Amino acid sequence: MSAMNTPDSIDDEARYRALCSHDARFDGRFFTAVTSTGIYCRPVCRVRTPRRENCRFFEHAAQAEQAGFRPCLRCRPELAPLQRHWSVEDARSILVQQATQWLDNPQNWPGASEGGATVARLASRLGVSDRHLRRIFEDRLGVSPLQYLLTRKLLAAKQMLADTALPITQIALASGFASQRRFNAAFGDHYGLSPGQMRRQPLSANNQRDGTPVQLFWRPPFDVAALLRFLAERQLPGIEHVQPDAPLGLQRTARVESGGLTHTGWFSVRFDPDANRLELQLSDSLLPVLPTVIWRVRALFDLDANPLVINSALHADFPAGDGLRVPGCFDGFELAVRAILGQQITVAAARTLAIRLTERLGEAITTQHPQLHRLFPTAQALASVGPDILGELGIVRQRQAALQSLARAIVEGGLVLNAFADAHTTTQALQALPGIGPWTAQYIAMRALRWPDAWPVGDVALIKTLGIEGRGRAAALEADRQSAAWRPWRSYAVIRAWAGTHANPILPSGVPSP
Repeated sequence: MSAMNTPDSIDDEARYRALCSHDARFDGRFFTAVTSTGIYCRPVCRVRTPRRENCRFFEHAAQAEQAGFRPCLRCRPELAPLQRHWSVEDARSILVQQATQWLDNPQNWPGASEGGATVARLASRLGVSDRHLRRIFEDRLGVSPLQYLLTRKLLAAKQMLADTALPITQIALASGFASQRRFNAAFGDHYGLSPGQMRRQPLSANNQRDGTPVQLFWRPPFDVAALLRFLAERQLPGIEHVQPDAPLGLQRTARVESGGLTHTGWFSVRFDPDANRLELQLSDSLLPVLPTVIWRVRALFDLDANPLVINSALHADFPAGDGLRVPGCFDGFELAVRAILGQQITVAAARTLAIRLTERLGEAITTQHPQLHRLFPTAQALASVGPDILGELGIVRQRQAALQSLARAIVEGGLVLNAFADAHTTTQALQALPGIGPWTAQYIAMRALRWPDAWPVGDVALIKTLGIEGRGRAAALEADRQSAAWRPWRSYAVIRAWAGTHANPILPSGVPSP
């Protein structure tokens, strides 16, 4: 097994020290397999610490399972934050990071009768051959793309068995298996148990059947209140309700397309910062797409960020920003619409336009939360509405053209706005649409594409924070030059600069918050 060569790699002795201390900062960054038990765990697992000579360490769960180890039923490796390796220079690392993000997305699992078909789609999407993709995976991760995909699907199924009352047949389909027979066979081969036996295990008190939420974890530090304040300032009544003060949480409506079906409903999250844990509840209507909801919630709150690595690049310039995350979104199209509406106006004015648009074109929905009663408009609805309707809402013609061009590009399938989209290609495609410039494209890349190195070109607040005199192209070029030291984490630098955490802030007066 070849470990991925990354700047944040840690040696086995350091891993064992992290294991002994149950350090949550390393959760998901590696897994410990114990040769005496045949089980692999997260570093935060509270079982008796194994002896050093009995430990093997792996960067990914797929590597541990390929070596013949089974996931721990106590710490549940499927709950760990995902490991993200970022590179902007090494072509092979870039390909692997794009490929693993695509394979992590549950919406790419259904629809293929065999896992090999999914991998073939991925290779075609990346513009490489199946053989080259397999070679890169073996070299960088020590497993094949199919082995990586199978582990992700099985761990998602394991979580649904533990946390929901869904029938096993539905769990098999939701986790990307073509039939229950194939699901049962894969589960038995990997874990030595049938899905039914796994469900009967006393895994933990966390059981959706008893009304307790699904748990998701993050690596500290995480300034939850700051992220929720960012979202609260932009929340749309009827669609979302944010609680930036105790109890920290968020509720919102949701629409998920999967396997040719549309699922609508609501979800609610509550944060427990002391336990580095988020608790997720969702309507029964969204349970069949639970893996997709989990994946999107992780992106919305940036739960998979690796603060140790990010802060090593940014702490010197942003000493007060170590816990800040990049706010994501639940739906990329929604975020892009709201970004276009907010061009060159204040956050409050943009929010007003988005509320009008939602009230006019969004569907009504009934939920158990009185404050949640509407869904954000679909791309189809926005693409088909007449310009006169948008004009009545106070949206100027330039924004009308941008919004409808965006909606048509989404409907026609030429534009994808989520974390597995290629950042460079997608930002170029966005800028080719009328009324969308570099700043807006980079903002969408930062929040919808989850690109950690986005850089909103010409941002006034950034230019002022860096102490650059003047405005215009020369100032933007100088800001870009100075930002090179923060790569590939410039999205995080942007959030920290906007929050005023720069070591020598020169904040603009009268400039609206982005």
